[in-house]
Amino acid sequence: MNQTIPQMVFERIERYDQRTVMRRKIGDTYQDISWNEFGQTIRGFAASLIALGLEPEQQAAILAPNCPEWACADLAIMTVGGRTVPIYHTEGLKTISHILADAECQLLFTHSKLLAEEIFSARESCPQLQKAILLEGSSDHQDILSLENFLALAQQLNDQQLEQLLQTGKRNALATLVYTSGTTGAPKGAMLSHENILCNVEACSERFEISAEDQCLSFLPLSHIFERTAGYYLMLYRGVVIAYAESIDTVPANLAEIKPTVVISVPRLYEKMYNRVLERITTGPWLKKQLFFLAIQVGRSKVSREQKNLAPTFLQTILLNLFEKLVFSKIKERLGGRLRFFVSGGAPLVKGIAEFFLAAGIPIYEGYGLTESSPVIAANYPGCHRLGTVGPPLNNLQTKISDDGELLVKGPSIFLGYWNNPEQTAINLKDGWLHTGDIGVIDADGFLTITDRKKDIIVTAGGKNIAPQGLENELKADKYISSVMVYGDRRPYLVALVVPDFETLQKYAVYKQIDFLDHCDLVNHPQILDLIRRRIDKVQVALPSYRQVKRFTLLSRDFSGEKGEVTPTLKVKRNIVGKRFAQILEDLYRREGEAIHQTSFCIIDPETEVEKPGNTN
Repeated sequence: MNQTIPQMVFERIERYDQRTVMRRKIGDTYQDISWNEFGQTIRGFAASLIALGLEPEQQAAILAPNCPEWACADLAIMTVGGRTVPIYHTEGLKTISHILADAECQLLFTHSKLLAEEIFSARESCPQLQKAILLEGSSDHQDILSLENFLALAQQLNDQQLEQLLQTGKRNALATLVYTSGTTGAPKGAMLSHENILCNVEACSERFEISAEDQCLSFLPLSHIFERTAGYYLMLYRGVVIAYAESIDTVPANLAEIKPTVVISVPRLYEKMYNRVLERITTGPWLKKQLFFLAIQVGRSKVSREQKNLAPTFLQTILLNLFEKLVFSKIKERLGGRLRFFVSGGAPLVKGIAEFFLAAGIPIYEGYGLTESSPVIAANYPGCHRLGTVGPPLNNLQTKISDDGELLVKGPSIFLGYWNNPEQTAINLKDGWLHTGDIGVIDADGFLTITDRKKDIIVTAGGKNIAPQGLENELKADKYISSVMVYGDRRPYLVALVVPDFETLQKYAVYKQIDFLDHCDLVNHPQILDLIRRRIDKVQVALPSYRQVKRFTLLSRDFSGEKGEVTPTLKVKRNIVGKRFAQILEDLYRREGEAIHQTSFCIIDPETEVEKPGNTN
């Protein structure tokens, strides 16, 4: 049994030696990094950390985009007995300073000279911070080291000292503080041990047959525990090659270059891919469009039979072999041509989108978890896949549903508690059971379905309980809609803040010869309002009246991570959005006696209180 995460990695380094462990793009080409080179770099980082004075049970932070140096810094910190504190590199200075101070970080790895200098200019907010190490560039600041100067410190340490620290690591020791982005309140530091994470890795590895022959494209932030455990530690555990995308915007191009066999992402990627495929088809030749939708129809019928444990019919098999050559192979080619499966987590996946890709022969295995569970709690996997669920719980976890419908989880991957926050720990962790805050149902076959966040349940003025996420996800599946937040707690009916997919909407406007100068003009146009109203009505047609959005506001910008409106995995922070757009939401409930079928406003920025009223029909 592996004792610590670094011990596990160094065992793999000995096993795989000169095989490739990571790939990064430099210039126009991807370059390989061997396991042996990776190990040498980790040792160099670790020795330099000791020379800088990092002691066991002290914290060091990483504030940088995904790159091999991120992984080397992380493993080096833990090798010398320290605790890694990952921070999203897109966070604002106030949040960064809060985390550095709360976690009592001694050192900081970052990619940004400017950010490092800003942090040290506000030194009083995190006085325990001693040094920063730049992963790129250099600085004249006395407490900011270039990577070259940092690694030069390794010469002060002999290998015996480093080996002793590596071997004395304990599996039950604290490995990392992961500050939850959360949809409410200030970030809290979840304490995860080596055992927590490795137990999760080991349980996940039982479900997914991946090996050194596989390649994973990494682009979700490593500061998020989903990518860190599933896209990094699990991949190292199974010897999978990790290729780093240049950025989230280059993922389509990197998919074609890297030709991955495994991709791990949040649902937003699959939503965008789904909408882009439909857009290309619906704007293409008539015959191509008819062939595509016939192929998807046959594919869906095959999926429907498989979900009932029935084999495809002879006719389905013949047709799908034909459609594979004419239709589905084209979709797969855009994904690199070698993809075995996607994994989805971090937020709910729309069932229709999962069904679409599965019909095309591209499975998306949806899972579920929390930072506090290291993170995976349940997952679908090859041979055990039920659409609309997040799969069966992991084998090493106990689960139960409380009287009020909340999912409770117990097992070796459940966190140790919140750093310096015993009050919140006592609320979320009771007798070893993690209170997830999610409403869930476990069916007779053991598949878990998450219906909503416990705190997000809307209770209307009429006493109806409504889970908003399901409706929001169905609305977001429409190609003209990017983001939605449904609102209506203790109100007579539901309203929504709606962000259009502006790329698709602009093409529609050009086709309809709608004149517009900017996004504000676009979302304020009567034809656009009518289009979105019709798209919303189409989704809601089979819903009871109390579950339908009666009024909506079109926004001229998306919910922003920089403004604190969404988490890094793009979940809407309802309390913050509700407060920021409070006046707009309130306006949707005015003039109760008037027609409420269609109302919208163009919001330039609610903080400046600048808006243009839309049309009401």
